[in-house]
Amino acid sequence: MASTILVVEDDVAIRDMLCFSLKHSGFECLPVGDGEKGLALIKDQRPDLILLDWMLPGIDGIEFIRRLRANESLADIPVIMLTAKGESNDMVKGLSVGADDYVNKPFSPPELIARMKAVLRRCSADDASDSQEIRAAGLVLDTKSHRVTVDNQRLDLGPTEFRLLHFFMSNPERAYSRGQLLDHVWGDTVYIEERTVDVHIRRLRKALEPSEHENLVQTVRGVGYRFSEA
Repeated sequence: MASTILVVEDDVAIRDMLCFSLKHSGFECLPVGDGEKGLALIKDQRPDLILLDWMLPGIDGIEFIRRLRANESLADIPVIMLTAKGESNDMVKGLSVGADDYVNKPFSPPELIARMKAVLRRCSADDASDSQEIRAAGLVLDTKSHRVTVDNQRLDLGPTEFRLLHFFMSNPERAYSRGQLLDHVWGDTVYIEERTVDVHIRRLRKALEPSEHENLVQTVRGVGYRFSEA
């Protein structure tokens, strides 16, 4: 079955080009011109992935992601942000609010399609995993429902932070470099920068703060990161 992609882009020419490229590559396309329409459409037609413009009329891409991640039933939908903002700080901001990847305009459709497929592969690998729970220090991670709970209270994690925590909880006490985490968590895509790991580590720690578990994700100076109860 073809994956369904929600395209939230106010520029008609770019939106039409994206849908043409997506359909040519075997995807189903749901095009909308602003964030409010995108959020409304998701409730009726849940997409497999969202291509999201940063600069939108009404609510912008950053606010769109915040609302998406705050909705328990929608929070695990992956998002690739499309933007003309090419500064490094802008990339960090986009990833920090919960984008799973970030593509600068102008972009080549083949590169965008490759990055989309990489994100979808990671999500498919998660969905194909056997149902199981992983427990550590009071955290309960359910691989089938994609939920992390503490004392039956759910913690709000985006899909990338969930995969990162899943890997850490499955491989405790060992230090991993940023490159190793990219290989294990992000997979075989070559487009992700190593500093992306730092952004998602910060997001993961922030998600763990309400339950006071943020110190489980430790920085190992000169190496990278590890998950440890010690």
